[in-house]
Amino acid sequence: MMILFDYIIWSPDPAIVTIPLSAIGLPDRPIVWYGLLFALGFLLGQQISYRIFKADGQDERDVDTLTTYMVVATIIGARLGHCLFYNPIYYLSNPIEILKVWEGGLASHGGAIGIFVALWIYANYEVKSKWFFIIPLKLSAKKKKKEGQSYLWILDRIAIVVALTGALIRTGNFMNSEMEGVETRSNFGVVYARASKEILDFDEKMVEEVRFEKRADVGSVPGRVPIKAVVTMQSGVRMDAGIEGQLTRNLMGYQEVVDHVDFKSENGTLDYSILQVKGHDVIEINGTGILRHTPQLYEAIACIIITVLLLWLWKYKRHQLNSGVIFGIFMMLLWSDRFFNEFFKMNQEAFEASLPINMGQILSIPMFLVGVAVFFRAVKKG
Repeated sequence: MMILFDYIIWSPDPAIVTIPLSAIGLPDRPIVWYGLLFALGFLLGQQISYRIFKADGQDERDVDTLTTYMVVATIIGARLGHCLFYNPIYYLSNPIEILKVWEGGLASHGGAIGIFVALWIYANYEVKSKWFFIIPLKLSAKKKKKEGQSYLWILDRIAIVVALTGALIRTGNFMNSEMEGVETRSNFGVVYARASKEILDFDEKMVEEVRFEKRADVGSVPGRVPIKAVVTMQSGVRMDAGIEGQLTRNLMGYQEVVDHVDFKSENGTLDYSILQVKGHDVIEINGTGILRHTPQLYEAIACIIITVLLLWLWKYKRHQLNSGVIFGIFMMLLWSDRFFNEFFKMNQEAFEASLPINMGQILSIPMFLVGVAVFFRAVKKG
C-alpha cells in the first residue's frame, strides 16, 4: 500500500521577506512569520470583537481600548512569565535582560495573567494617558466601572478572540520551528531541520542553496528516517578540508542539530559525496532524521475548535447563560488541552527533566482550577 504522507522535513525560513534598509544606513529588517501571525491574531480578534460589541449593544470604540490593553498586557505578561517561571535566578540577577523581548522567550501563562489584570483595570478604572511615540508622558486613573461591561462579561467575550489568537501564535511557533515535540517512535512525524540548515548555510558568499530530501533507502528503526542535505556551493567554491572540518564540528557538536538529525556515520565522520552540476559543487550529506510530534499544531487545532465552540455559545446561548460560564468553559478546555499537550513537547529548560511534570503543566493546573471555580460559581447563580 502506498503511503501518501508519512513524514516531512521541516526547515522553512522564519522570515517571510526582508526589508532592505542598508541603503539608508540601517540594518535590514526581516518580517517573520511569528510576528506576522501574532499581529494577525489581534487584528482578526479586533474585527470579531467589533461585531460582538455591536450585537451586545456596546460602544464599538471600546474595542480599540481593549485591544491596546491586551496587546500591551500580552507582551509584558508573557515576557515576565517566561523570565520568572523558567529562569528566575538568571533574569533577577540580570534584570536588563528582561527587556530584550526581541531575543525571544514568551510564556503563554504569563500572557494570560497579564490579560486578566489588564481587563480588570479596564472594567474598573478609567485610564487617561498621554504618549510620545511609545513613551508614556502622563498616566492617570480613577475608579469607574464600565456600564454594561462587568469583569466576567468582558472575559466571556475576550475568551473567544484569545482562543483564535492562540491558534495563530502556535502556528507561528511551528513556522519558527519552536516548541518541538518529543519523538514519535513511529514512521510518522516531522524532522525539524532548521538548525541543520542554518549550519549548512554558513556563508552566502560560499553557499548558494541548502535543501533536504528523503533518501530512497528505508530506515530499520521506528522514528528514524534516512534523509540527505543537499548543499549547492557558489560557482568556483570547492569543498576542502577546512569546510569539511567546520561542517563536521558544527553538525555533530550542536545539540540543536543532534536532537533532530544525526549526521554521524558508522565511522564517526560525515558521509557525503560531491557532484558537479553546471560548474557548481553539490554536496550531498547523508543523515538520519528523528521524527517528532508537532505540539504547536495540536494546540493550534484545539484553539480553533475552542474558538468555534465559544462563538457558538455566545451567538446562540448568551442570553440564557450567566456571565462567567463561557469564560469558565474556555479556561477548562484551554488549560486541560495545554496540560495534556505538554506530554508531546520537549522540555524548554533543563531543570524540567527532574520534575514529575513540566513547568507548563504545573502552571496549567491553577489556570484550569480558576476555570472550574468561575464556571460552577456562574452556574450556581442561575
